[in-house]
Amino acid sequence: MALDPALLPDDVDALKRLIVGMAREAVHASTLIEKLRSELARLKRARFGASSEKLGERVEQLELAIEALETDAAERLGSAPVVAEAVEAARLRPARRALPGHLPRESVVHAGPCTCPACGGGLRRIGEDVTESLDYVPGRFKVVRHVREAFACRACEQVVQTPAPHHAIARGRAGPG
Repeated sequence: MALDPALLPDDVDALKRLIVGMAREAVHASTLIEKLRSELARLKRARFGASSEKLGERVEQLELAIEALETDAAERLGSAPVVAEAVEAARLRPARRALPGHLPRESVVHAGPCTCPACGGGLRRIGEDVTESLDYVPGRFKVVRHVREAFACRACEQVVQTPAPHHAIARGRAGPG
């Protein structure tokens, strides 16, 4: 299903609406595929528990439906790379919302080593990872930003970074307060 450039509108807003619509359809198709896969897995588990010919037919129908949806989605994404980028961006979106911006922030910088632990060569800063946790100080909340600087060795190309601080709840945002 290739798009003919001659048939596309020249209006920028119309093109944007077209891209948003295509991205929405692609995201809907991928969620439908995941739903069908989970139903297929449930039916396969049930199939081995109790034998039924109807169940086997339903499993085969679901496998064919998933295959058809995947090929349609691949054709749709192949014809419009912008839609593929939008679907990938929607998939990579963080699961949690950011902490409120009105809360006061306190940064704690966890400095890395000055020399490479492997070869002793000089390090150059290549970036940082920021982890925010919500902490309660009696009477108010504050956000503590843990900044872990990342360094790369010029000699051996090894990346060095301090380990992440421990949280009160594993993979959580709550601080010790």
